[in-house]
Amino acid sequence: MKQIKIPAVFMRGGTSKGLVIHRHDLPLDMKKWDQIFTAALGSPDIYMRQLDGMGGGLSSLSKVCIIGPSSRVDADVDYTFAQVLINTSHVDYSAICGNMTSVVGPFSIDEGIVSCNESNATVRIYNTNTNKIILAHFPVDDGKAAVEGNLVIPGVSGKGAPLRLEFLDPGGATTGKLLPTGNCKDILTLSNGKKFEVSMVDASNACVFIKASDIGINAAESPDKLENNFKLMELLSEMRSAASIAMGITKSKEEAFNKTTVPFIAIVNSPIDSKNLSGKIIEHSDIDILARVISNRQPHRALPLGVSLCMGVAAQIQGSVVHEVKRKNMNNSDLIRLGMPSGVLNVSALVKKIDDQWHALSGSFYRTQRRLFEGHVLIKASNLD
Repeated sequence: MKQIKIPAVFMRGGTSKGLVIHRHDLPLDMKKWDQIFTAALGSPDIYMRQLDGMGGGLSSLSKVCIIGPSSRVDADVDYTFAQVLINTSHVDYSAICGNMTSVVGPFSIDEGIVSCNESNATVRIYNTNTNKIILAHFPVDDGKAAVEGNLVIPGVSGKGAPLRLEFLDPGGATTGKLLPTGNCKDILTLSNGKKFEVSMVDASNACVFIKASDIGINAAESPDKLENNFKLMELLSEMRSAASIAMGITKSKEEAFNKTTVPFIAIVNSPIDSKNLSGKIIEHSDIDILARVISNRQPHRALPLGVSLCMGVAAQIQGSVVHEVKRKNMNNSDLIRLGMPSGVLNVSALVKKIDDQWHALSGSFYRTQRRLFEGHVLIKASNLD
């Protein structure tokens, strides 16, 4: 049977992997993209493995980045992120993947979209999902993005060249407001009448934060243990739907269920000892917040970077549940150390209260990235009928 070839690069960005495609190699009509992306990654797959595509059966391994020159004066490239669901044919464009954002600058240099004759590059990225500007700072080796370096990030074996992502004015990326309800804390009432105290914050990605103790856990649980707690997962799903409506992202539970990415659910706790995925103990003294995140209906094996940035912002908003659980006596200028299943992630966020309103000015963190292969992704022609 005939197969269609589409030029593509497969890259690791932080703790995620996905396809990276030039905008000019895709149809002008974005409505045709979903069929291409699901076929390329192997969705839908009732077995949740995506064996007939490039996906890896996890939300962090089922991603597509679309990159092209920007027409904006404040950006070098436009970047659209697509989250491909695993067991359905749905593709979600409503959020950004911070990890995969780390491939955008290097791809742009390596593919000649942006030129650099220096030893260090800064690529200005316009993210179409959130209408925000992100700066990627990274070293260049012989005209190409460097991959060799000494930076180790939790969840990825080995070392790599450091790449710093700087998110400018990240507040309101999804809803237009840093605090979509106007409150640092709210009470969510579920259909069974149960009430939960949460903080709903929108910085880089919209998130709803809840204390682990309020749902009967301690946030040190492994992703597998959380995923196998069906009652808890059902509760968190309903909570996410209620938050989606409260934040103005969707208008109904059905619409909220179908918008699978935002808001993310983040479970937070004060620092306690926990184990990472390799079984190593993460000492409570090495973290400022302990967290677990539900991403696309799955417990995340690390932390989505957009959620990490939002968590770092929320930690500085007095009165939020994140601020209440973070390590005491921290300054707003301090790096925030987030304990998560893959280790410890450091995030920096600049937040200020101006005229009695909270503002997120910027946020940043370091990642590594690497181009894994380049060529064509093959799609059966029947998938595009």
